[in-house]
Amino acid sequence: MSHEQAIPEVVRALPVEKQEEVLSHAARLGADAANRGPFKSVKGLWAGLEISLSASEIEENQRDMWSNFPREAI
Repeated sequence: MSHEQAIPEVVRALPVEKQEEVLSHAARLGADAANRGPFKSVKGLWAGLEISLSASEIEENQRDMWSNFPREAI
């Protein structure tokens, strides 16, 4: 059974006040989805910053960041 088929059946089994809550929540979800802008990729966010990292530079930075991990708790 698909979600489109299952949702109405589940909602019909609920008391009226719970059905109203489901309707309100569904409307809120729809509004949130409509107001959400398009996803921006990391490439788009970095465009124009002229950042150029080689694989070796990334690996070196990772080694440096993780060199003290895990530290002993204070």
